[in-house]
Amino acid sequence: MTMKANSFIAKLCVTAVIVSGCLASDSANVGSNELTWLSDLDISKTQQGWGSPQKDMSVERNPLHISGQSFVRGLGTHADSVLYIELAGGARRFKAMVGVDDEVDTRGTIEFRVLADGRQIYKSGLMRGGQAANKVDLDVSGVQMLLLAVDGGEDGISYDHADWADATFEVTGPRPKTVYAPREDAVILTPKPSPKPRINGARIFGVRPGSPVLYSIAASGERPMEFSAENLPRGLSLDPQSGQLTGRIDNKGEYRITLIAKNEQGEDKRILRLVVGDKIALTPPMGWNSWNCWACAVEDQKIREAARAMVNSGLVNHGWQYINIDDCWMVNLDSNDPIVGGKTRDEQGMILTNKKFPDMKDLTDYVHRLGLKVGTYISPGPWTCQHYEGSYKHEQLDAQRFAQWGFDYLKYDWCGYGSVVQNPTLEQMKEPYRLMRTCLDKVDRDIVYSLCQYGMGDVWKWGAEVGGNCWRTTGDITDTWGSMSGIGFSQDKCTPYASPGHWNDPDMLVVGKVGWGPSLRDTHLTPNEQYTHISLWCLLSAPLLIGCDLANMDDFTLSLLTNDEVLEVNQDPLGQQAGRVTRDGLSEVWAKKMEDGSTAVGLFNRDGFEKPVTAGWSDLGLTGKMRVRDLWRQKDLNVLDGEFQAMVPRHGVVLVRMFPAEVPAHGVIASQP
Repeated sequence: MTMKANSFIAKLCVTAVIVSGCLASDSANVGSNELTWLSDLDISKTQQGWGSPQKDMSVERNPLHISGQSFVRGLGTHADSVLYIELAGGARRFKAMVGVDDEVDTRGTIEFRVLADGRQIYKSGLMRGGQAANKVDLDVSGVQMLLLAVDGGEDGISYDHADWADATFEVTGPRPKTVYAPREDAVILTPKPSPKPRINGARIFGVRPGSPVLYSIAASGERPMEFSAENLPRGLSLDPQSGQLTGRIDNKGEYRITLIAKNEQGEDKRILRLVVGDKIALTPPMGWNSWNCWACAVEDQKIREAARAMVNSGLVNHGWQYINIDDCWMVNLDSNDPIVGGKTRDEQGMILTNKKFPDMKDLTDYVHRLGLKVGTYISPGPWTCQHYEGSYKHEQLDAQRFAQWGFDYLKYDWCGYGSVVQNPTLEQMKEPYRLMRTCLDKVDRDIVYSLCQYGMGDVWKWGAEVGGNCWRTTGDITDTWGSMSGIGFSQDKCTPYASPGHWNDPDMLVVGKVGWGPSLRDTHLTPNEQYTHISLWCLLSAPLLIGCDLANMDDFTLSLLTNDEVLEVNQDPLGQQAGRVTRDGLSEVWAKKMEDGSTAVGLFNRDGFEKPVTAGWSDLGLTGKMRVRDLWRQKDLNVLDGEFQAMVPRHGVVLVRMFPAEVPAHGVIASQP
C-alpha cells in the first residue's frame, strides 16, 4: 500500500508515461519564456470533492469572480482538490490569482497550496468567501512535478468553490502536462481468518421488553459449525446450526450469555451482554443500503441477492446484519408507468408498494430466515427525495405497516418535508422526527430509527432528544477523496454527542462497485483512500452501511469489510467516538478510548505525498510503555514509550491499538505468516 518517499517522483513520472505516452516524443520545446495557460491543459484530471473542474469558469459554470474582481481565464474547482502537472524542468515561473469564488458570497473556507517535487513552495493560509484574491508568483525552474492543491477548512467542504484565476506557466522547454495521481496497487493487508472458530460482532445487544429478539452469532472459521449457549434466559432459544437467537424477554435487566462456537478445529467462547431495557442499537448498526449501488433501479430481486451475498460472502460472520431498502420502493407520484405509478395507499390509508416489490412481507421474511435484519426508508413529507409517496399525515399508519412487514430499521429522510416547512426553525426541524418516534414507540417491534436531514440545526446536539438512534451529520457522500475526507475529518465537532444507542452518521461507505444504479463501476477512491475511509468511520463509531454491490465484491473489498480487529474499534461497547488529538498541516491523529482500557489511534496523511506522522503519549493521554498493534495487519509492532511514528502514504492511514505493556496480549487474532 505504501511507497518509499524517494520513489514518489519516479512513480508520478511512470504514471505520466502510462497516461500520456512517452514524454520525450510528446514534449516539444515551445521556445523561451512563452506563456501557457493552466486552463489550456487537460484539466479533467483534477480530482475534487464536488462537481467537475471548469475551464475559464467557476465550478458552477459562472464567470470567474473573486471579491468583485473579474477574471477571463482560469480553473474553477472545489475543495478538496488536487491536480498533478508534469513540468519536466521546462517551466520557469508559475503565476495565478487564487481565492473563493463570489458565487458562494461570504461562505466557504479554503487553503491553496503548491508543491514542487513533493516540497511545499506556497501556502495561502485560510481564505474565506469575500476575501480579496491572493497573488501567486513562484520560481519553478527545474521542477519535474507540480501539485496544485485546494484544501477545505475545519467546517467541511460545503461552499468551498475555489478559483485558480489567471493561472499561467512561463515555459522555456517542454510544455506542461497534467497527469493522473500515482497509481496504487490494491494490497490486501487483512490476514485470512483462521479455520478455528472465532466469535465476532457486537459484545452487547439491546432489546425492549417484550419485543421479538433476532440476534445471529457472528463467527468465522471452517464450516460446518455448531453453536450453543450457557445461561440462556427464559424466553430465548438458540438454533445450533444457524446460531440464531430468537424469542422474547419481558423483564428488564442485563443477561450475560456465554456463546459457544465449535467446529472440527476447536471452539471459541465469548460473553454476550443482552440488555433488556429502553435502549436499542447499543453499538453502531452494520449492514448494507441499496442507494449508492442501485438508487431507483432497486427491486425485490436485488434485495434478495444482496441478502444472499451477505451470507455467502461471509460478511455475516463478521457482524454485518442489516439489509436496508432506500428510496423508490413506494409508488411514484409523477409516473404513469404501471410498474412504479398508480394508487399510493389502500382504502384504510396503508401505504402500498410499487410493482417492483410485489410482496414486502415475503421479502422481509426471506431476509430474516437468513439470520439478517431488514430496513426501509421514507420521508416525513408528502413525498420522498425521488418524489415517491411520503409519510406526511400518515405517520402512525406507516409505523404500523413497517412493523407488520417486519422491518428492523427506518431511515427517515427530510427531503419532501421542505415543502411543508420552508426555512424551518429549530423546533420545526425537530417536530417531524419527534412525531415518528412517538409512532414507533407504539408498535410491537424494535426499529432502529435513523434521522436523515443532512446535519441541519446541528442535529448531533438534539438527535437523541427526539429519539433518534443515529442521525446524519452531513450531506450525501460521493466516492471522491474530497467528499469522503471532507466529511470524515469534519466530524470532530460531533464527538461529544455519540454514546450507546445514539450515533453520529457521516453517511454510507463508498468502497467496491457503486454507481447509483443501474450501471455500476469501481469506486473512484484509491486503495489507500479506502483504508482511510474504513479506518476513520470505525474510529468515529459511525453506522457502517455498505453501499456497493455485495454480489460482485473483489477480494480487496471483502478484505476491507472483514477485518475483525478493525471492526472491533467500531463495535466497542464503551461507545465513545474518536476525536482529533493533533493536526500538523495535513497530518492528523485521531484517538478513541476502548472499554478494555486500550486506545485505538489513527495516523492520517491527507497530503499528496508520503510523510511521517507521530502520535505522542502526552497528546493521547497515555503514560508508560505501550504495546502497539497494527490492526490492519493484525500483528504487534513494538513496545514503545513516549511516542509512535509511522510513514503514512498519501491519503492513507496507519491504524493501531495501544495497550499498556503489562497487559498480556490475549483475545486478539494471532499474527499470520
